[in-house]
Amino acid sequence: MHTARILLLPGWQDSGPGHWQTLWEQRAGWPRVQQDDWLWPRRGDWMARLEETLLDQADDGAPALLVAHSLGCHLVAAWAGHSRHAARVAGALLVAPPDLARADLPPQVAGWRRPGADAPLPFPSTAVLSSDDPFCAPERGLQIAAAWGSEIVTLGPAGHVNADSGLGDWAEGRALLDALAQRAGVALPAGPGTTA
Repeated sequence: MHTARILLLPGWQDSGPGHWQTLWEQRAGWPRVQQDDWLWPRRGDWMARLEETLLDQADDGAPALLVAHSLGCHLVAAWAGHSRHAARVAGALLVAPPDLARADLPPQVAGWRRPGADAPLPFPSTAVLSSDDPFCAPERGLQIAAAWGSEIVTLGPAGHVNADSGLGDWAEGRALLDALAQRAGVALPAGPGTTA
Protein backbone atom coordinates (compact mmCIF):
# COMPACT_ATOMS: atom_id res chain seq x y z
CA MET A 1 0.00 0.00 0.00
CA HIS A 2 1.35 3.41 -0.98
CA THR A 3 1.78 6.09 1.66
CA ALA A 4 0.00 9.24 0.60
CA ARG A 5 1.23 12.82 0.70
CA ILE A 6 -1.20 15.16 2.44
CA LEU A 7 -1.81 18.61 0.99
CA LEU A 8 -3.89 21.13 2.94
CA LEU A 9 -5.99 23.50 0.84
CA PRO A 10 -7.38 26.44 2.81
CA GLY A 11 -10.18 28.60 1.52
CA TRP A 12 -10.62 32.31 1.05
CA GLN A 13 -8.50 34.35 3.51
CA ASP A 14 -6.43 31.27 4.46
CA SER A 15 -6.78 29.27 7.67
CA GLY A 16 -5.78 31.17 10.80
CA PRO A 17 -3.97 30.16 14.00
CA GLY A 18 -6.84 28.25 15.66
CA HIS A 19 -8.03 26.48 12.53
CA TRP A 20 -7.82 22.69 12.46
CA GLN A 21 -5.88 22.85 9.17
CA THR A 22 -3.23 24.98 10.85
CA LEU A 23 -3.08 22.61 13.80
CA TRP A 24 -2.71 19.63 11.48
CA GLU A 25 0.08 21.43 9.65
CA GLN A 26 1.87 22.20 12.91
CA ARG A 27 1.38 18.84 14.61
CA ALA A 28 1.61 16.41 11.70
CA GLY A 29 3.90 18.44 9.43
CA TRP A 30 1.48 18.32 6.53
CA PRO A 31 2.07 21.26 4.16
CA ARG A 32 -0.54 23.72 2.98
CA VAL A 33 -0.64 24.87 -0.60
CA GLN A 34 0.42 28.52 -0.33
CA GLN A 35 -1.49 30.89 -2.57
CA ASP A 36 -0.14 34.28 -3.65
CA ASP A 37 -3.37 36.13 -2.88
CA TRP A 38 -5.64 34.89 -0.12
CA LEU A 39 -7.87 37.98 -0.16
CA TRP A 40 -8.70 38.23 -3.87
CA PRO A 41 -8.46 34.60 -4.99
CA ARG A 42 -8.24 34.06 -8.74
CA ARG A 43 -9.43 30.60 -9.69
CA GLY A 44 -6.87 30.11 -12.46
CA ASP A 45 -3.98 31.18 -10.23
CA TRP A 46 -5.11 28.90 -7.43
CA MET A 47 -5.48 25.96 -9.82
CA ALA A 48 -2.01 26.59 -11.25
CA ARG A 49 -0.48 26.65 -7.77
CA LEU A 50 -2.14 23.35 -6.85
CA GLU A 51 -0.88 21.82 -10.10
CA GLU A 52 2.66 23.11 -9.48
CA THR A 53 2.66 21.80 -5.93
CA LEU A 54 1.47 18.36 -6.97
CA LEU A 55 4.04 18.10 -9.74
CA ASP A 56 6.90 19.54 -7.69
CA GLN A 57 6.41 16.97 -4.96
CA ALA A 58 5.68 13.99 -7.19
CA ASP A 59 9.23 12.67 -7.57
CA ASP A 60 8.59 9.69 -5.31
CA GLY A 61 5.35 8.79 -7.09
CA ALA A 62 3.37 8.98 -3.87
CA PRO A 63 -0.32 9.76 -4.44
CA ALA A 64 -1.78 12.82 -2.76
CA LEU A 65 -4.71 13.19 -0.41
CA LEU A 66 -6.18 16.67 -0.63
CA VAL A 67 -7.66 18.14 2.55
CA ALA A 68 -9.72 21.15 1.56
CA HIS A 69 -11.77 23.66 3.52
CA SER A 70 -14.38 26.09 2.20
CA LEU A 71 -13.31 27.63 -1.14
CA GLY A 72 -10.52 25.05 -1.21
CA CYS A 73 -13.21 22.44 -1.94
CA HIS A 74 -14.19 24.30 -5.10
CA LEU A 75 -10.50 24.56 -5.97
CA VAL A 76 -10.31 20.76 -5.92
CA ALA A 77 -13.36 20.46 -8.18
CA ALA A 78 -12.17 23.14 -10.63
CA TRP A 79 -8.65 21.70 -10.79
CA ALA A 80 -9.86 18.11 -11.23
CA GLY A 81 -12.05 19.20 -14.13
CA HIS A 82 -9.12 20.68 -16.05
CA SER A 83 -5.90 18.93 -15.02
CA ARG A 84 -4.29 16.06 -16.91
CA HIS A 85 -2.73 14.98 -13.61
CA ALA A 86 -5.83 14.13 -11.57
CA ALA A 87 -4.59 10.53 -11.34
CA ARG A 88 -1.92 11.78 -8.92
CA VAL A 89 -4.68 12.35 -6.35
CA ALA A 90 -5.92 9.36 -4.36
CA GLY A 91 -8.79 11.18 -2.70
CA ALA A 92 -10.08 14.43 -1.22
CA LEU A 93 -11.61 15.44 2.10
CA LEU A 94 -13.90 18.38 1.30
CA VAL A 95 -14.94 20.29 4.39
CA ALA A 96 -17.70 22.93 4.41
CA PRO A 97 -17.95 23.81 0.73
CA PRO A 98 -19.67 27.19 0.37
CA ASP A 99 -22.59 27.82 -1.96
CA LEU A 100 -21.13 29.85 -4.83
CA ALA A 101 -24.56 30.43 -6.34
CA ARG A 102 -25.71 32.60 -3.42
CA ALA A 103 -26.97 36.05 -4.29
CA ASP A 104 -24.87 37.55 -1.48
CA LEU A 105 -21.58 36.02 -2.62
CA PRO A 106 -18.74 38.43 -1.71
CA PRO A 107 -17.23 40.18 -4.75
CA GLN A 108 -13.80 38.77 -3.90
CA VAL A 109 -14.96 35.26 -4.80
CA ALA A 110 -17.58 36.06 -7.44
CA GLY A 111 -15.19 34.91 -10.16
CA TRP A 112 -15.51 31.36 -8.84
CA ARG A 113 -19.21 31.21 -9.74
CA ARG A 114 -19.48 28.87 -12.72
CA PRO A 115 -22.71 27.35 -14.03
CA GLY A 116 -22.50 23.58 -14.37
CA ALA A 117 -19.23 23.41 -12.44
CA ASP A 118 -20.29 20.60 -10.13
CA ALA A 119 -19.15 17.52 -12.06
CA PRO A 120 -18.23 14.16 -10.49
CA LEU A 121 -14.70 14.02 -9.16
CA PRO A 122 -12.37 11.40 -10.70
CA PHE A 123 -11.20 10.15 -7.28
CA PRO A 124 -12.88 9.15 -4.00
CA SER A 125 -14.01 12.04 -1.84
CA THR A 126 -15.78 12.73 1.41
CA ALA A 127 -17.78 15.93 1.81
CA VAL A 128 -18.22 17.13 5.39
CA LEU A 129 -21.23 19.38 5.90
CA SER A 130 -22.57 21.40 8.81
CA SER A 131 -26.29 21.84 9.38
CA ASP A 132 -25.86 25.53 10.25
CA ASP A 133 -23.06 26.60 7.91
CA PRO A 134 -23.60 30.34 7.35
CA PHE A 135 -22.16 30.05 3.83
CA CYS A 136 -24.17 27.08 2.60
CA ALA A 137 -27.71 25.94 3.35
CA PRO A 138 -27.93 22.22 4.20
CA GLU A 139 -29.88 21.30 1.07
CA ARG A 140 -27.34 23.09 -1.16
CA GLY A 141 -24.47 21.35 0.56
CA LEU A 142 -26.11 18.01 -0.15
CA GLN A 143 -26.62 18.96 -3.80
CA ILE A 144 -23.01 20.05 -4.24
CA ALA A 145 -21.62 16.94 -2.55
CA ALA A 146 -23.90 14.65 -4.55
CA ALA A 147 -22.84 16.30 -7.81
CA TRP A 148 -19.21 15.66 -6.91
CA GLY A 149 -20.03 12.02 -6.16
CA SER A 150 -18.78 12.43 -2.62
CA GLU A 151 -19.56 10.32 0.39
CA ILE A 152 -21.49 12.71 2.64
CA VAL A 153 -20.95 13.23 6.35
CA THR A 154 -23.18 15.69 8.20
CA LEU A 155 -21.76 16.98 11.47
CA GLY A 156 -24.85 18.69 12.81
CA PRO A 157 -24.47 22.30 13.96
CA ALA A 158 -20.78 23.09 13.49
CA GLY A 159 -20.89 26.49 11.78
CA HIS A 160 -18.37 26.78 8.95
CA VAL A 161 -16.23 24.01 10.48
CA ASN A 162 -13.43 26.47 11.18
CA ALA A 163 -11.68 28.01 14.20
CA ASP A 164 -14.92 29.67 15.31
CA SER A 165 -16.49 26.21 15.56
CA GLY A 166 -14.22 25.35 18.51
CA LEU A 167 -13.03 22.06 17.01
CA GLY A 168 -9.41 22.30 18.12
CA ASP A 169 -7.37 19.56 16.47
CA TRP A 170 -10.67 18.07 15.20
CA ALA A 171 -10.14 14.39 15.98
CA GLU A 172 -13.33 13.48 14.09
CA GLY A 173 -11.88 15.05 10.97
CA ARG A 174 -8.69 13.01 11.36
CA ALA A 175 -10.83 9.87 11.64
CA LEU A 176 -12.69 10.86 8.46
CA LEU A 177 -9.38 11.38 6.66
CA ASP A 178 -8.20 7.97 7.84
CA ALA A 179 -11.41 6.36 6.56
CA LEU A 180 -11.00 8.13 3.21
CA ALA A 181 -7.39 6.92 2.96
CA GLN A 182 -8.53 3.34 3.55
CA ARG A 183 -11.26 3.70 0.93
CA ALA A 184 -8.69 5.12 -1.51
CA GLY A 185 -6.26 2.29 -0.79
CA VAL A 186 -3.47 4.45 0.64
CA ALA A 187 -1.89 4.91 4.06
CA LEU A 188 -1.53 8.16 5.97
CA PRO A 189 2.08 9.21 6.51
CA ALA A 190 3.52 8.44 9.91
CA GLY A 191 4.63 11.40 11.95
CA PRO A 192 3.87 13.50 15.01
CA GLY A 193 0.21 13.28 15.91
CA THR A 194 -0.66 10.68 13.27
CA THR A 195 -2.10 7.24 13.82
CA ALA A 196 -0.20 5.58 10.98
